[in-house]
Amino acid sequence: MSAPLSKELREKHSVRSIPVRKDDEVMVVRGTYKGREGKIVQVYRKKWVIHIDRVSREKVNGATAPIGISPSKVVVTNLKLDKSRLAILERKGKKDAMKQTVCKDYD
Repeated sequence: MSAPLSKELREKHSVRSIPVRKDDEVMVVRGTYKGREGKIVQVYRKKWVIHIDRVSREKVNGATAPIGISPSKVVVTNLKLDKSRLAILERKGKKDAMKQTVCKDYD
């Protein structure tokens, strides 16, 4: 389950999208909750949704329940980086650079 990166992160890492993970900061860009920002609390792979800390609703009994948002409807604004995540960014960035050089050769 991947989500697109914000324009700043896209330029910095030269990667368009990355798999979402808990503790990434995202902003909802489509739907009822458009404009809301928050940290990913849970990645629910079985239902293909993510739960964001500030996107929830109150149930009839007063408890709050998280609302599932599709990762395609959010933009990643801040990444939680670790060794494996940096390796993914480096690998995908090299692939993009390779495509650009190949395209320039054909022009």
